[in-house]
Amino acid sequence: MTSFFEDRRVVVTGGAGFLGGYVTEGLRKRGCKHIAVPKIEDYDLVNLDDIARMYDDMKPDIVIHLAAVVGGIGANRKHPGEFFYKNLMMGVQLIEQGRVRNIEKFVAIGTVCAYPKHAPVPFKEEDIWNGYPEETNAPYGLAKKMLLVQSQAYRQEYGFDSIFLLPVNLYGPGDNFDPASSHVIPALIKKCVDAIDNGADHIDCWGTGNVSREFVYAADAAEAILLATEHYNGPEPVNIGTGFEITIKDLAEKIAKHTGFRGEIRWDGSQPDGQPRRRLDVSRAKECFGFEAGTSFDEGLQATIEWYKANRHRP
Repeated sequence: MTSFFEDRRVVVTGGAGFLGGYVTEGLRKRGCKHIAVPKIEDYDLVNLDDIARMYDDMKPDIVIHLAAVVGGIGANRKHPGEFFYKNLMMGVQLIEQGRVRNIEKFVAIGTVCAYPKHAPVPFKEEDIWNGYPEETNAPYGLAKKMLLVQSQAYRQEYGFDSIFLLPVNLYGPGDNFDPASSHVIPALIKKCVDAIDNGADHIDCWGTGNVSREFVYAADAAEAILLATEHYNGPEPVNIGTGFEITIKDLAEKIAKHTGFRGEIRWDGSQPDGQPRRRLDVSRAKECFGFEAGTSFDEGLQATIEWYKANRHRP
């Protein structure tokens, strides 16, 4: 541990959310005395006036921008315009107002959805412009990718230190288990645990199950973000992940086993699979700021399942 964060004022947008909770906890462990989290009730970060007021009120040295409008395939298909507009306007205006106020550093969090649909596996950062993203989440992915363009342009013209990180799908205790907007791991955990509770003999899953995904435990992703905040000041994007992929079919079977669900898993091939494969080349994060994920997938899944079981009846 160093004293880097001790006296710096750090604003974490989305700090009250899933990943944000791990980032703010990590900041506290590093001795940061000035952590500010703009609440949505007080600051609408899509609105320029609210962004300016947030900067004036909180006076950050560093902004870690986690806030995003996100969801799984269903939510992305239902709200492509909203996901594009809100994510773009939040990021672009936060970076611009940070530059105007000459803050020390901006940390922009992108998304694996920014990669081309058929990027070579493992995804290398230099492949990010070699094709169009997978259609179901392209508006979200492209909105986030513009923050990379802006970060690089502002570094070139103004010397503004804005970095861009690309995490894969997150999971862990505290994840979003709302069926309307959750990602695949919490969705499958909820299906299995609820099926056991209700005595159901099967669960229904979207797609064929043949596509693959990579996942990173949220606490590990938060560690990567804080290491990059302290140690990385480069223009190039950096992947945050584990370098491990699993098919959705194998994932469903693994979650069924961990939860104790012994019924049938039924696949609905009429629903979209999304991107065929996702696995990152994670070597740059290790080289640039020494990050390697520390939580095994089975260990992380078990912790997430236990958290859901303990919290599922809370209002």
